[in-house]
Amino acid sequence: GPGGPGAMGAQAQPVSVGVVERRDMRVLISAIGTMNPRATAVVRAKVSGELLRLHFKEGDEVKAGQLLAEIDPRSFQASFNQIQGTLQRDQALLKNAQLDLQRYKELQAQDSIAGQQVDTQAALVRQYQGTVAADQAQADAAKLQLSYTRITAPIAGRLGLRQADRGNVVNPSDANGIVTITQVKPIDAVFSVPEAHVGTLARRLAEGRELPVELWDRDLKQQLGRGRLNAVDNSIDIATGTIKAKAAFDNAEGRLFANQFVNVKLEVDRLEQALTVPTTAVQNNYVYLVQEDGTVTQRRIAVGVTDGDRVSVKGELKPGEQVVVDGIDRLREGAKVTVIEPDKVQKVDQAVQDASGQPRGMRNLPPDVRAKLATMNPDERKAYLQKLRAERGGQRNGGNGGSGGNGGNGGNVTAPAAEGSAPAGRSPAPSPGSPQPSPGPAPVAPSAPAAPAAPAPAGR
Repeated sequence: GPGGPGAMGAQAQPVSVGVVERRDMRVLISAIGTMNPRATAVVRAKVSGELLRLHFKEGDEVKAGQLLAEIDPRSFQASFNQIQGTLQRDQALLKNAQLDLQRYKELQAQDSIAGQQVDTQAALVRQYQGTVAADQAQADAAKLQLSYTRITAPIAGRLGLRQADRGNVVNPSDANGIVTITQVKPIDAVFSVPEAHVGTLARRLAEGRELPVELWDRDLKQQLGRGRLNAVDNSIDIATGTIKAKAAFDNAEGRLFANQFVNVKLEVDRLEQALTVPTTAVQNNYVYLVQEDGTVTQRRIAVGVTDGDRVSVKGELKPGEQVVVDGIDRLREGAKVTVIEPDKVQKVDQAVQDASGQPRGMRNLPPDVRAKLATMNPDERKAYLQKLRAERGGQRNGGNGGSGGNGGNGGNVTAPAAEGSAPAGRSPAPSPGSPQPSPGPAPVAPSAPAAPAAPAPAGR
């Protein structure tokens, strides 16, 4: 009858499937990396004074030489003007001494003046030349000090938070300076690679081959950037058995920050036209293959590399064949299955997510139940789920409350596969060592009293 021991074995189980395909697969090394800026500069005042104006906003992108702040220049301007006046006076004295020397030389040629007087005038000219040179040096130094009152960006990059406000007196000795600039376009990622891959990386870098690198966020859900391997360190860390590597990224969108932790995927090789299946189809070292007669059979496989949502395998599989990816926990060797369209399952998975984005246990329901829910509006879906929970609770109460006179019948009350199988949790995966037998009658519920006269299940 419908509730008999063979009911579950004869009923087609709803499943979702994926297709066996040949694809190019990347051989990836995964690591945790840290973003390092190409350059970092703390912008400090080079002269002491009151900070009059700030010409930047925190977080701005600036160019090298761009004006960032101004210090009160009045005292430096006065010093420069004073030295400039002294320079002009001494230049005038030098000019007059040079003219006198020229006249003395003309008179000496006419034997109208003593040679000693000419020599004295020549010495005076050299003295004034030295004085003018010293004045010029002082004027240049004063001009340089005056220019330091305009604080500019030493490098191009991204500004950090402001460390000094307008009206503060700043000094060259200030530890934090006014602001820090980090050069993040481009930016580097530093990460560790197992020493087993050192030879391959060094050889490919020497050959000039590009090794692509991807950066992902902490949850491996969003790609942050694509770059290339730049260099490998010259020594291995004996404590960890790894070597440091550096990859470069353009960071044109500015999504990467200094000292940011990222997940790194380094492509070291590529498998061409490898046989692949969805990762969710793999159970230890086997998959369930859907046959033409609507039954499934186990196929042993050797698992290779994983790239995204697919994994390379070796085994008795052919491109185009279908393997089970959802509903595996209800299958055994030779079980009949009904293939559910994956778009319906995905639609209901998205529809029943709560406000936090976490599915409310829906992935534990059979695919046909999820597909049925996809056709309902929210009110109908809520009522259906409440009914499903009530029926499941009633079945559990019936199984636990069976009398001894009924033997094991209380344990044979079984919910339909579409409603009662998944909520009870996932069954342990069948042993890959041998095909699994068809299930016998359901065992007696733990709380039901055992009936001594009940016959032993056949085939167990």
